[in-house]
Amino acid sequence: MKKTSAVSRWWPWTIAVGALALFAIVGSQFLLGGGSVQQQEQLAQGKQTYNDNCASCHGADLKGTRQGPPFIHQVYEPSHHGDEAFYRAAANGVRAHHWRFGDMPPVSNVTRKEMADIIAYIREQQREYGIK
Repeated sequence: MKKTSAVSRWWPWTIAVGALALFAIVGSQFLLGGGSVQQQEQLAQGKQTYNDNCASCHGADLKGTRQGPPFIHQVYEPSHHGDEAFYRAAANGVRAHHWRFGDMPPVSNVTRKEMADIIAYIREQQREYGIK
């Protein structure tokens, strides 16, 4: 019987495990954070539309200002304020209920499609801060 060294016995397993690890790392970029080109474009458009219409009150960093509350806050996590709350806030305005900033007027120049982009951007930023 031919003797094999430990190196030659484990070499195929080492390659297989390395390939699997590489696949997991690259694949996770698409599943968890990298996103598709379309998703990245939506986030970029959402950021721009947010900056143009929301940042003056809610902050360019989504952490609020003296005029409006932060979106990087547990109050705005999806389980408390779902996406539909954002659509309605832009369309109808909001009576102050969590904060003392006063009522939010409607943002009539933002379309529902633009709101979808803004919401995607806000949710992505919230996830980066651990708000899920």
